[in-house]
Amino acid sequence: MITVLSHLFIKDREHLEDGGVRRAYGMLCSIVGILLNVLLFAGKYLAGVLSGSIAVTADAFNNLSDAGSSFITLVGFRFSGMKADADHPFGHGRIEYISGFGVSVVIILMGVELLKTSVEKILHPEPVNAGLLPAAILVASICVKLYMAFYNRKIGKKIDSEAMKAAGMDSLSDSAATAAVLLSMGVGYFTGLQIDGWCGCLVACFVLYAGYGAARDTLNPLLGQPPSREYVEQIKEIVMSHPGILGIHDLVVHDYGPGRRMVSLHGEVSGNGDIFEIHDMIDRIEKELNQKMGCEAVIHMDPVEADNEVVTETKQELTALIAGSYPQVSIHDFRMVQGPTHTNLIFDAVVPYGYDKSDEDVKRGIENLVTEHWKNYFAVVQVEQSYV
Repeated sequence: MITVLSHLFIKDREHLEDGGVRRAYGMLCSIVGILLNVLLFAGKYLAGVLSGSIAVTADAFNNLSDAGSSFITLVGFRFSGMKADADHPFGHGRIEYISGFGVSVVIILMGVELLKTSVEKILHPEPVNAGLLPAAILVASICVKLYMAFYNRKIGKKIDSEAMKAAGMDSLSDSAATAAVLLSMGVGYFTGLQIDGWCGCLVACFVLYAGYGAARDTLNPLLGQPPSREYVEQIKEIVMSHPGILGIHDLVVHDYGPGRRMVSLHGEVSGNGDIFEIHDMIDRIEKELNQKMGCEAVIHMDPVEADNEVVTETKQELTALIAGSYPQVSIHDFRMVQGPTHTNLIFDAVVPYGYDKSDEDVKRGIENLVTEHWKNYFAVVQVEQSYV
């Protein structure tokens, strides 16, 4: 169905590098998801009324929450294409996160109410009418959800959308939840055991977990989560592919919503190079990042003594020395300032979050390593945290 609809409504559908085509695929899948989930909600709610099963009713509202999630995905793809304006110079992409958090709160409240109703059903069980029509509706629902999992994962990989891939996994878990509800009806019909309330609790837990996941996924970008490792590696690969770049550090990624990221980093270049040539290279790298990664990039040039053998060897020796005593700690902006009585080794040390030693302990420890290893060498260390 998605293939047929894409032929009808998406122009130049094979040009996935076009942001408009990508948004069109996302919006199409979201609209189909809304329609299918609303249809499943209506069918399951009818089945729940006919059978008197709280588990079926809970599963119906689970599909209603999925329709809300699909709507948020639709809003995200729609607003990510809006141009920036004077009031919102970084675009409108974060509306997706804000509205998504609102929906996640509604999903969690719905899950709490379903859990309370299910517990009451456990305490006061009532027989469930496992008729043919309710069972047929649940079987059809499982098939629809499996299809939704298939097309969401397929399109998610095609347009490289984490939201679509997550929707595919959600549909797969929903089919498992519906199968559990169908099983509870079968158990009640053939054995007389009333496990409907227990299955209702299970489905309510699915809804609560979905609400928690939605809240986490929408709050983290608003609070400022780090970029994915894959995204960072892609940036590094592009920047380091230029021979004039000797290293990069202080990489920062600001996420203003889908399709709107601001990237800044420091690129180490030879201090003996022609500044105009280096500036031209930096401009080309910024444009390449924009074309390939869809981000606005700003690169700060950090000149280093690339041709000074003493500086290079000392930095390598210091890096190995620190790695032996403080794993995961890296250094950059390394300079040597020689004086008549001693030499200062000036550099920044990057300590990862959650490190088992405090910044001050790392600073004092590195200073001691330097004075113990070299005569008349002193470390001037600035400890900082990584943003990636």
